[in-house]
Amino acid sequence: MCGIFFSCSKKYPIFPSEHLLDLLKRRGPDSVKVVQRTCRSINSTGPVTPENTAQPLHLVFVSTVLSLRGNAIVEQPLVDNDSGSLLCWNGEAWKLDKEPIAGNDAQAVFNALLSTTQSSSSGQQMQPGAREIRVQEVLGIIGILSGPFSFVFYDASSQQVFYGRDMIGRRSLLYSGSLPHEFIVSSTSDCSASENWMEVEACSIQVINSSATLPSTECSRRRAPVAVEDFPFIKTISWSTVKRKRIDFSSSESLKLLSSKQDTWDVGASTHFPPINREISPPAFQGLCLDSEVVNSLHEQLRASLVLRIQGVPHSSEITPQNHLAILFSGGLDCTLVARLVHDILPLEVSIDLLNVAFENPRVIAAANALAAQNEQNADSNASPYSKCPDRLTGFSSYAELLNACPGRFWRFVSVDVPYSETLGHRSQIISLIHPQDTEMDLSIACALYFAARGIGNVYDPRKECMKIYTTPARVLLSGLGADELFGGYSRHAIAFARKGHDGILDELELDFRRLGNRNLGRDDRVISHWGKEARYPYLDENVVSWALERPLHEKCSFGQKVSLNGTSLGNHPLLEPDKHILRLLAWKLGMPGAAREKKRAIQFGSRTAKMVAGRNRGTQTLDT
Repeated sequence: MCGIFFSCSKKYPIFPSEHLLDLLKRRGPDSVKVVQRTCRSINSTGPVTPENTAQPLHLVFVSTVLSLRGNAIVEQPLVDNDSGSLLCWNGEAWKLDKEPIAGNDAQAVFNALLSTTQSSSSGQQMQPGAREIRVQEVLGIIGILSGPFSFVFYDASSQQVFYGRDMIGRRSLLYSGSLPHEFIVSSTSDCSASENWMEVEACSIQVINSSATLPSTECSRRRAPVAVEDFPFIKTISWSTVKRKRIDFSSSESLKLLSSKQDTWDVGASTHFPPINREISPPAFQGLCLDSEVVNSLHEQLRASLVLRIQGVPHSSEITPQNHLAILFSGGLDCTLVARLVHDILPLEVSIDLLNVAFENPRVIAAANALAAQNEQNADSNASPYSKCPDRLTGFSSYAELLNACPGRFWRFVSVDVPYSETLGHRSQIISLIHPQDTEMDLSIACALYFAARGIGNVYDPRKECMKIYTTPARVLLSGLGADELFGGYSRHAIAFARKGHDGILDELELDFRRLGNRNLGRDDRVISHWGKEARYPYLDENVVSWALERPLHEKCSFGQKVSLNGTSLGNHPLLEPDKHILRLLAWKLGMPGAAREKKRAIQFGSRTAKMVAGRNRGTQTLDT
């Protein structure tokens, strides 16, 4: 996880505010670096004078680094001294043209980008047609990356700046600016009154031509929210229009591009995800069972995804090979299945932290007291406000099941208890981090992730037979996010099926996946990375996503399928909830029948961050700051 800041201005260099720089450092505590560039742009709106034909455009690049790949900290921005090109990289490139990346991924991506831009030297004038070819070449490299990322790349030879997010939008990137000549991109915002931030769309990549014609400074100055299309020097490139080139990996010394015509093709045919399969189950379909081939196939897909995400994490004096991994753990199906699969991959001597968060909710406590009074009972003044949180109860249940199913593994259950006073104390910080998302539901979800990622809680000390304060040293946090969107886990999926049948639930699944980056992932990234942690999503691996989209509905969930077992579990056909049926079968097969039966519960209700005060606030209501 890293922090990125980029600005371009015709008047003067724009640096991050002190507060914004501090936020970026929290994302990347291992290093910080600032690089400036000055480009010349041509202005055709004023008189032709020497002063007007060579206006400087000031570019500022800032990167902070959380080092999680390779054996040493690699400072960013990465700079090529020969060309002047540079890269700000945030995320994980697991593969380059389907080949796994060993070592530092930022350096590997930078080398690949340089290999396609090295034909022109820095400062050399390029014709417009050559710049268009350069755009296709650069985006061709970005298009063959697998993994979560956001980036800013400056190609010095063409004086173009490329920025964007991966196609799912798993890493945050925001933009802000004022017309006509100031523009800023950042991983997070400082929510200053003078700036209006918006999410960078994940469906395209933006290209800034720093040598393009710019309006004169006398043009009207407009504060946002400003759409990126309003800036005349920024071009939006849809992924579907990009060509890409194969990379020859036969040489260990360098990356070579194969430029022959037959080695290029539309990125949409291979990098874009397939359309959702709308096939209707055949009449003879008898339902999924534990031995179904598709269950085994999903097992292989998830295991391969986790291998990429949990092996090779570097260690420090505090983070040893024995405690480098934690899981955001509600005890629900999705995260418990992740934990169970991780057990099969990591050596037994590696301990795994299970971060389970519960909140003191005054509204729930008041309701319980009122009910006790109504029943003429005394409320238990010594009762913990956390022990009866739904996610704490399911967390302990699934923890016990893991202990039984995974002998020899040390699972550390971390009870993250959050008093109401602490929630209030951090509220303004959390609202700032989730910006531009601004609803009650955004805040409720973000609160749970914020305190869970902080990783401070209570653990049981068997030697002293008591609880003690513990802070997880893990920098990598696994999350089960994405399973509901891919396999039909939300209650609205069941409602859509009840109302509109097969097509209704497919439409809902399609919508959920399409808006995942803009609604959830950027927000979650900003909240979790505030603690110098990186969330990794095994269900959102490109191969897992493509696999799930290609499967017909009846192979993922069982809404509307007939059950003829008289309400009992029998052999290879355990009676389970219809949502995410394939995941439930896999959990059962791996010795986790309790987790397989768990019903879906939204994080804000399971941890009790929702509706902390009495009232009629709805989740979609805009926050009152």
